[in-house]
Amino acid sequence: MPSVFSRIVAREIPAHILHEDSEFLAFLDVRPIREGHTLVVPKAEIDDLFELPDSLLSSLLVFAKPVAHAIKEVTQAKRVGAVVLGLEVPHAHVHLVPLDAEADLNFRRARPAEDEELAAMAERIRAALAG
Repeated sequence: MPSVFSRIVAREIPAHILHEDSEFLAFLDVRPIREGHTLVVPKAEIDDLFELPDSLLSSLLVFAKPVAHAIKEVTQAKRVGAVVLGLEVPHAHVHLVPLDAEADLNFRRARPAEDEELAAMAERIRAALAG
């Protein structure tokens, strides 16, 4: 059975997509711990990030870099953290989270976001990426 991320990649499940190329997809987390919390996934369904082929693993961060810059610009965060947990969905992924303090990486603060607020944030981040 395909992972929820594979279903997003296949456009079977809607998502607020920020950036895409032939190998990767970045989209807003529907349960963000901070506004702008984004997931970056390879389109290939591979369970563990560190099982990705080396070329794909290194390319993932290169793909994520402009997305992180756009998130930082839009949210005015001090930094954008990259977190690899990999337990919640069996599909390799990296969380990009705007940070002002280490406490901002508290995944217990995750909450379902309203679609309207996700849509507005996605539009702002996409504009920053295009700008």
